[in-house]
Formats: sequence, structure tokens, C-alpha cells
Amino acid sequence: MTYFDAASGSPLHSVAREALVAALDDGWADASRLYREGRRARMLLDASRETVAEAVGCRADEVVFTSSGTRAVHTGIAGALAGRGRVGRHLIVSAVEHSSVLHSAEAHEAAGGTAVRVGVDRTGAVAAGEYAAALGADTALACLQSANHEVGTVQPVAEVAAACRAAGVPLLVDAAQSLGWGRVEGDWSLLTASAHKWGGPPGVGVLVVRKGVRFAPQGPSDERESGRAPGFENLPAIVAAAASLRAVRAVAAGEAVRLRELTERIRARVAREVPDVEVVGDPERRLPGIVTFSCLYVDGEALLHELDRAGFSVSSGSSCTSSTLTPSHVLRAMGVLSEGNVRVSLPPGAEEGEVERFLAVLPGAVAGVRARLGAPEPAVAGAGGALVVDALGKLCPLPVIELAKVIERVPVGGTVRVLADDEAARLDIPAWCAMRGQEYAGEEPAERGTVYLVRRIR
Repeated sequence: MTYFDAASGSPLHSVAREALVAALDDGWADASRLYREGRRARMLLDASRETVAEAVGCRADEVVFTSSGTRAVHTGIAGALAGRGRVGRHLIVSAVEHSSVLHSAEAHEAAGGTAVRVGVDRTGAVAAGEYAAALGADTALACLQSANHEVGTVQPVAEVAAACRAAGVPLLVDAAQSLGWGRVEGDWSLLTASAHKWGGPPGVGVLVVRKGVRFAPQGPSDERESGRAPGFENLPAIVAAAASLRAVRAVAAGEAVRLRELTERIRARVAREVPDVEVVGDPERRLPGIVTFSCLYVDGEALLHELDRAGFSVSSGSSCTSSTLTPSHVLRAMGVLSEGNVRVSLPPGAEEGEVERFLAVLPGAVAGVRARLGAPEPAVAGAGGALVVDALGKLCPLPVIELAKVIERVPVGGTVRVLADDEAARLDIPAWCAMRGQEYAGEEPAERGTVYLVRRIR
């Protein structure tokens, strides 16, 4: 098997494995105790904190270790909001944040707070001006990822941080995807990250709270980790996380160049060799190892299984995967095609030959899934009357497949009415129109489902 899902979790780095084994022997004791074993454990904990602080570009006493990246996000957002409760209860996030941030925003709203979700363009990037416009006198906190986890687009953190600083609002940056590649630039206030994204062990999160940021930890606490992450530290895992972060950062510049060349190859070849495909994400401002594309008339889960049988482990933000029956919130916010979505995220050390094998397998895998679903052949000009496509009860990509089969049967200027009740149709039908040069004329309510209007213009 070839593992191409490093954005979900990177394989354990060899340095992390060695450090973990060594720390199991020397770092098992309580680091808060004064006897020899405790002092040895404390030295390992302090050294790990120093290592992470150096990588982040902060003070060691600003670093807190948590039980996961998600826990770091939840703790950071809750603590910052509570610390600035007198200012107000207004929270700003982007529409493409990791689910941990969005879940925190939902919890904040459920508790009586307000949250604004700043939109993105078709590349997945926010505009710093829109963040600035959302800031108000009652804004307690703003959150922005350093780079998107599904499409790799790098966000303008420095510009947003400057706007937040001018307004006196702290900015929390989710740096889970980018910290292994380098520091997050800009005058941010809080930062979170997760060790398993850079080759450390799972179950280690990082929360950085800059000095001067008002922060009130929520829930029961104790004396550990400045009272911000209660409980006994998983010291062997922390040591391994810090060691692997230092190791990957030492070679990050060269590895970034190499992986960027490979993902550029994937982006170009997929667009050229797979019909009816949309490569998404910013082509320039993106992480080195991530490339994402969506294929028309393809069930995302079926395509992932096909690639798995061919020996490739990839992931999907598609609306048709076993983990969700609704479109990816990232792809929805971008307004791009969600069906048949594939995210390839290359781990450090990925080889050119593995990429070439993937590119050789992919066109046949897509064609095979399309054939099983009865997808249309490339369309030819035709004529006919206006049509209604009844796709009620059909999940993606079937509504779009049925639409593609009939569009040539109506005259230019004619309209196809697609009746569908799958939530993904609201995203995929407009995306199909944009890809095929047809006009999306809007939607109408129906007794069951929704009617989507498509006007043939060529």
C-alpha cells in the first residue's frame, strides 16, 4: 500500500519512535516531584517545551501540552472567550475552519454568544478585508487556520492578524497542517497544533497563549500546564512529538520543494488525463504536499475503494463517503464540485515512482466507477423539448448524472428542471453548470425536495 493521506495523520517519524522508546524508560515518573526520577522527567518535559517554543517562535512558558489538537482548539477558544467576556461575546471564524473550531463556535452560540463565519473565494482563501469588516467593539476573539486541511490553501494570517491587532482583538491560529513546514508569520495571539500531523505520536496537542492575552481556563483545573490542561502529562509522547518536530523542520525547506514539484505534476496530469475533473485550491499559495480534485459523475466512496484496491490510501471531502452524507463544508463554502472528491496529501519521503503509479491508475479507476453508475458519454449537440428530471431519493452523483443525460435534449435557451432531495445537489448542480458552460438559473421550493433550474446556453 502507498499512503497518500498525510493531512489526516503522518506516519510516525523514525526520530519520534526512538525518542518515544527512550522516554518510556526515563520519562515515566511524575514531573512535579522532587526525587531523582521526577527531576529527570521534569528535565525531559522542559526540554520538549523549549524545542516546541523554538519551532513556533514563542516563549517556552507560553506553550501548553494538551491531549490532542482538538482539545487544544477547544481549550484555547473557550479560555480566550471567557478571558475577554467583559468585552463581548462575539466570535469570528472562517467558513472553512477545521470542524473542531466550528464545533466550538456552535457551542458558543448555544450558550448565548454570537459567531460570524467569514466566507472564502473559490480557492478557499479568506480576504483580510472581510475579517477586518467583521471586527466590532464586542468581538472577543477571531480564529483563522494557517492553511486549509482539505485543499491546502494557505491563508493570509499575517494580514488578518494585523487587522485584529489594530482592533485590539486576539487571533487564534489553527496551525495543525502547517507547523511542520515552518513558523506561522504575523502578530497572532494564540496558536494550536497537533503532533500526529508532523510525524509525532497521536494524542499530543499544542496550545500557545502569548503573554498579555486575557485567558480564563474553563472547567476544573490543577497545577499542571499552567492550569490550562489538567491531568498527568503523557511525557513519552510529548518527548517524541518535540523530537519529531525538530527533525521534520530541519529538512522542511528541501522537502517542500520536492513535494511541491510532485503535487504540481499531479495537478497538471489529472486535469489533462481525467475528463470532467476540477482541481481545487489555490494553485500557488498552498501547502507543498496537498492536491485536491473532484470528478463529475463519480461516487466518492466508490472511487476511494477503487483506489484502495489498487494500493493507494487517499481521503475525500466528497458528499458521498461513509463518514458523511452531506457535502464537505469546505467545498460547499468554496462553491466547487463536491462529488467524486479526492485529496492526495503526500507524506515526507513520498517517491516519484509512487506518484507515477497513482497517475497511471487514476484514469481507469474513475472510468470504471463512472461506467458502473451509468454516467453519460461526452455530450453531442442535439435538440428536444423542455424536460423535468425526477431525482428524488437519489444520492449524489446521480442527480447530476441524470441532468447530464438530458441536457442535450432541450433546445438552446430551454430549461431542465431537476427535482432532487439530496443536500449535495444544491452544491453540485451549480458546479456542474460552471464546468459544462451552462447557466444555473436558481432553485424553487417543491412539495418534496427542491427544483433546480438549468438553462442550456450552448
